[in-house]
Amino acid sequence: MSKVITFKSLRSYNLFAGLLHLVQGIAVLILSKQFLLPVTGSYLKFDAASQSLQPTNTTLFHISLPLLVAAFFFLSAIAHFSIVTFYNKSYVKFLAEGINKARWVEYAISASVMMVASSLLVGVYDFMSLVMIFSLAAVMNLMGLVMEVHNQTTKRTNWLSYWIGCFAGLIPWVVIAFYMWLGADQGSKAPAFVYWIFVSIFLFFNCFAVNMVLQYKKVGPWKNYLYGEFIYIILSLVAKSLLAWQVFAGTLRP
Repeated sequence: MSKVITFKSLRSYNLFAGLLHLVQGIAVLILSKQFLLPVTGSYLKFDAASQSLQPTNTTLFHISLPLLVAAFFFLSAIAHFSIVTFYNKSYVKFLAEGINKARWVEYAISASVMMVASSLLVGVYDFMSLVMIFSLAAVMNLMGLVMEVHNQTTKRTNWLSYWIGCFAGLIPWVVIAFYMWLGADQGSKAPAFVYWIFVSIFLFFNCFAVNMVLQYKKVGPWKNYLYGEFIYIILSLVAKSLLAWQVFAGTLRP
């Protein structure tokens, strides 16, 4: 399999993936009903009656879930179309060196948006909490870039940035799991589709980490770095599609 993955075939795969992302993003916007979620901020307010500071919150703005879902499709489409057009020469050059900078930058944005969407589904509405979840997911993916850049200068693979990325990426999932548990414990269990999203997307996110290990361990077809790149394209497409249409089926269909 690794022998058939070439720079030319990767260009075709990127074009095909870009088109699928674009079409799905448009479909989500056309087919979805309006679904707004509040984004809040918490602060302390002085209560004259009790003469004490009391926690309270306010709605800062509302965010459209269909737009959020479409956003990670469109971000991926832009990245893939960039790769097959003006960025292609740099893409090929970096792949030959065992690096794909564009991949990690795109993941740092699109995967982080995915995490925010997943967090909103379980009731994480606090603005700064969402910012931190977005940031930790971004750090996780940027550690992938650090991993590839750093190991250009090492004789043996250095896994430090890999493990830092895994730690950063785990925290948002712990937060989501806590909110799911808390809701269930208080008698307000999340719908079944939310649990399916949690399990399926968590597993797919882990597949990205496994793919990197197989690349660096040069297991089977992963001896060819281009094969790992092909798998990243497939994983990205499947993970985003799976999240989007599970959200659509659970909350966005008319």
